[in-house]
Amino acid sequence: MSMRHVRHLRRAGAATLMAAALALTATACGGDDAKDQPSASASSQGGGQDQDNGGGNSDAGASEPLATVHGDGGIDMVIQDAKRDSGGFLTVNGEFKNTSGTSFTTPVQWSGQETDVKATGPSLAGMTLVDSKGKKRYYVLRDTDNRPLTTSDYASSIEAGKSLVFFAQFPAPPESTTSVDLQFPGFPNATIEIS
Repeated sequence: MSMRHVRHLRRAGAATLMAAALALTATACGGDDAKDQPSASASSQGGGQDQDNGGGNSDAGASEPLATVHGDGGIDMVIQDAKRDSGGFLTVNGEFKNTSGTSFTTPVQWSGQETDVKATGPSLAGMTLVDSKGKKRYYVLRDTDNRPLTTSDYASSIEAGKSLVFFAQFPAPPESTTSVDLQFPGFPNATIEIS
């Protein structure tokens, strides 16, 4: 066996070990707050969007949003909330609103750079949280099949005047962290408060 094959096998073994450790950690740390959170599979199945290829006018929450960020092509990202749960997770909820007069094609960059995650279909795995005080970056969590715990399988475009409701689940920063910067391709950074 050549050295190249050995390195490939080592990387594959390490990746499998990391995935198993993450899966074990995620299942062992699960809290009893499942009744408060929509399940990842239920939310990602529908994609948080109406079935008519472009979503519907929606109200992701009646309260004041944490941030509204204007992105490329007339799309706005409205972040409604960022809530910790007792299981050690942080869930960000919001919506993308197409405020332009034309259809907005969702960029492939929204799915992130990882080949395995891209293979699972459209998602918001490119979203990250940055804790500048703690000097850490948090990525969207993955399940045991390497699917991101975020809105996925949505339509490839958002029609003019329509919205795409989203969620994304991350590991929660330490309790001492009260705000983080949300980063997403095509949008400027948004500083949001954690509740």
